[in-house]
Amino acid sequence: MGLLDSVDWQGNIFKNGEWTAGRGGDYAVVEPATGRELGRMGRATPEDVAEAGVTAARAQREWAALPHTARAAVLRRAGDLWQKHAEEISGWNIREVGAVPGMAGFALHVAAEECYEASSLPGRAIGEVLPSEEPRLSMARRMPAGVVSVISPFNVPIILGIRSVAPALALGNAVILKPDPRTAVTGGTLMARVFEEAGLPPGVLQMLPGGADVGEAVVTDPSIRVISFTGSTPVGRRIGELAGRHLKRAHLELGGNSALLVLDDADVDAAVNLAAWGSFFHQGQICMTTGRHLVSDRLYDEFVERLAEKAGALPVGDPASGEVALGPVIDAGQRDKIHRMVTASADQGARVAAGGSYEQLFYRPTVLADVPLTAPAFADEVFGPVAPVTRVSSVEEAVELAGASEYGLSLGIVTRDVMHGLAVAERIPTGIVHINDQTVNDEANAPFGGVRASGTGSRFGGAAANVEAFTETRWITMRGKPAQYPF
Repeated sequence: MGLLDSVDWQGNIFKNGEWTAGRGGDYAVVEPATGRELGRMGRATPEDVAEAGVTAARAQREWAALPHTARAAVLRRAGDLWQKHAEEISGWNIREVGAVPGMAGFALHVAAEECYEASSLPGRAIGEVLPSEEPRLSMARRMPAGVVSVISPFNVPIILGIRSVAPALALGNAVILKPDPRTAVTGGTLMARVFEEAGLPPGVLQMLPGGADVGEAVVTDPSIRVISFTGSTPVGRRIGELAGRHLKRAHLELGGNSALLVLDDADVDAAVNLAAWGSFFHQGQICMTTGRHLVSDRLYDEFVERLAEKAGALPVGDPASGEVALGPVIDAGQRDKIHRMVTASADQGARVAAGGSYEQLFYRPTVLADVPLTAPAFADEVFGPVAPVTRVSSVEEAVELAGASEYGLSLGIVTRDVMHGLAVAERIPTGIVHINDQTVNDEANAPFGGVRASGTGSRFGGAAANVEAFTETRWITMRGKPAQYPF
């Protein structure tokens, strides 16, 4: 039996261990490739958040009090369930998100690995003994933060939700998950069902899709102490402001405009292969997407020609109906934004070497050559299948342009001299570096996050980052006898 077959999820949210109607009614779940309605999703309201916060805080205390082995077992079972129900979950990812099958399979692999990685956290050391000048035992102990809200985006909803949900739960927290309403089945309902089947106690994970009012509520609700957000930089700034006003921690993984530097000693064929994957994979709807190609003058013309040829040959279409390289973008608003940026860049002098057109929500992989530095496709995050290529005359110019962006998420460098590539990377502010690889990579045990306008650092992935993100440090002392003071 499938994950969704045994529960009444249609038109509902998941609150306090029950599939129940949200106060905001329900709405259609739409397949972007066809416009077909796939089902109905419940819509939460701030009142739902308030109720969920109270019950989550109560459930969290009982969950944190369980033996660490019990929490670890739930996470291991969740990892197994991602694999057991791979076909069902992948089907939703393909239809609701528009992911090609390869991307859907990768998301499931990462989801399982995130749960397995998180299952090791409950058994780790939770503190340290500190030296003290007094006759007492002095300790620093890591305690669960309490209730954590996880706000995940539409583009890669499984990975970008589970990478916070799993470690937060493992470390003894309760979680209120707010998935993007456009992909709330893949990024919310299925995740809630995985943990429900894994034996997570009622109330420890609650799933509340909704609009901006619900997003604000899961930041400001007094029961919630930590916010983990993945999404755009403008929204991240707003969440950071709200969290700061309420004296809460917000971990923000935001936008990017990641650069791929193709140095003058690079192999052009290898560089083009990396560039195409970095810019066109998942329709460019990834925060780490290669948004700027800075190519040595010596290789530039050949690079543009070959990348344009590759882009022109990539099949685009419904990922549920056949083998395609690119599926649809998420909706008409995103498609129109992409096209505006492409046409505005062309108006400023960029040459459309490939693509630049669309049918319905299927945007052709696009190569822009001779892109001015002020063009929108170079200066801003496109979040679509667009590869802006700019000529550089030296490594120094490439470093200057790569570092001039307000973003700092991921960086790729293609060169035959890897030590030189590493030295170049040291000069560019960024959270992630890949030498002889493109900018889109993810592993469950690796720290992940950006600097500058790309976020608040590596608070996503890796044991040390997760412990830092989802626990509080408590100082504890113990004396054999009560202390004596002068009065």
